[in-house]
Amino acid sequence: MDEKTRVEKDIVMFEENIKQINQNTLTDNQKKVIELASQYYEDTKYYAQKKDFFTAFGCINYAHGLLDAVLKTQH
Repeated sequence: MDEKTRVEKDIVMFEENIKQINQNTLTDNQKKVIELASQYYEDTKYYAQKKDFFTAFGCINYAHGLLDAVLKTQH
């Protein structure tokens, strides 16, 4: 799989995973983490548009890690 395809796949995966977050039960700290994850997600799209897939991949990995941390504490 090339870098572009991998980043695009990870973007879709992030979009699907963020829908699993129950916004009604988030603590203030969890909301801040979700906001940061969303910022990294937006950075990913920016760098992917610039064809800087190395940086985009780094950003989406941070976004996934932050999102995973919140998902693990909700269940």
